[in-house]
Amino acid sequence: MNITVYLGARTGNRDVYRSYAYELGAWIACHGHTLIYGGSRTGLMAKLADGALDHGGRVIGVEPQFFMEEELQHEGLTELIVTRDMASRKKKMMEMGDVFLAFPGGIGTLEEISEVMSQIKLGLLPGRFAFLDFNGYYQPMKALLLYMAHEGFVDDSWARQVAFLSSFEQLDAFLAE
Repeated sequence: MNITVYLGARTGNRDVYRSYAYELGAWIACHGHTLIYGGSRTGLMAKLADGALDHGGRVIGVEPQFFMEEELQHEGLTELIVTRDMASRKKKMMEMGDVFLAFPGGIGTLEEISEVMSQIKLGLLPGRFAFLDFNGYYQPMKALLLYMAHEGFVDDSWARQVAFLSSFEQLDAFLAE
C-alpha cells in the first residue's frame, strides 16, 4: 500500500515529534508499505524518511524543482520525483497515495490534508485519510470539524467519522478496515 504522509519540514519544539516521525517511518517500512512524502531532508520529513530507509522501506519523495535548486532533497531515497511546482507536487502525491495521513506540521501540512479531505469528500480522489493525533496535536482540528458540523457547514456524520489516530495500534486497525 502507498501511504502518503504530510508533515512538517521543521522539527517543532518538542523531541517527541522527531521520535514519532522516525517511528512512523519504521512502522511503514516494517509493515511492507511504501512511503510517499515531500522528499525533503529537513525537519520531521527527514526523520520520517530516515525511519523508513533505516528499516529497509521503499521511500518515494516528491519535490518541486525550486526545492531541488535549494538542495533540500533527501539523499538515498528509493525514488525522487521532481515536479514543476508545488501544485504539481500535491497532485502527484495524491495520484500516488492509497491512504493519506496528516502528521504534525504547519501551514503546508494543513493545506495538503485539507485538499485531500475535500477531494475525497467530493468523490474525486479514491482512498482514505486520517490525522495522526500523537500527543493530541490534532485535537483543535477535531474540535473545528465538529464545530463546522454544529454550525451546519459539514455533515455531522461525516465530521464524526474523520479518523484521529493516537497510536500505531489504531493506525494498524484503520489500515485494516
